Amino acid sequence: MSAVDLAALVLAIAGVSAVVLLVVGLRMLSRTLATLRAGIDRLSADTRPAIAELQRAAAELRAEQRRLDDAVSALRSVSGTVDAASRLAYTAFSNPVIKAMSIGAGTARAARAIRQR
Repeated sequence: MSAVDLAALVLAIAGVSAVVLLVVGLRMLSRTLATLRAGIDRLSADTRPAIAELQRAAAELRAEQRRLDDAVSALRSVSGTVDAASRLAYTAFSNPVIKAMSIGAGTARAARAIRQR
């Protein structure tokens, strides 16, 4: 056996070893990927109901927010109406009430003055 034949034999053995190691590595990678896929499928199956529940809760919260916005708008409207009515009542009653209190105070002062004489 010559040196060239020995080198060819060593290269052939190294090539076959490399192919065997590559096949073993690919097989292990394939198993790992299958395990990963199974885990992802389980996770997906477990989280789907939770995601559906979260979506339903978010829809309910949006509806509740719309109702609260409507209620706040109505309260603002009522508040504006009450403010306008109170200003109107103040304007309408303040002048006559002040005059009536002035007449009452003047009458009381006059009555005291008459009693003292």
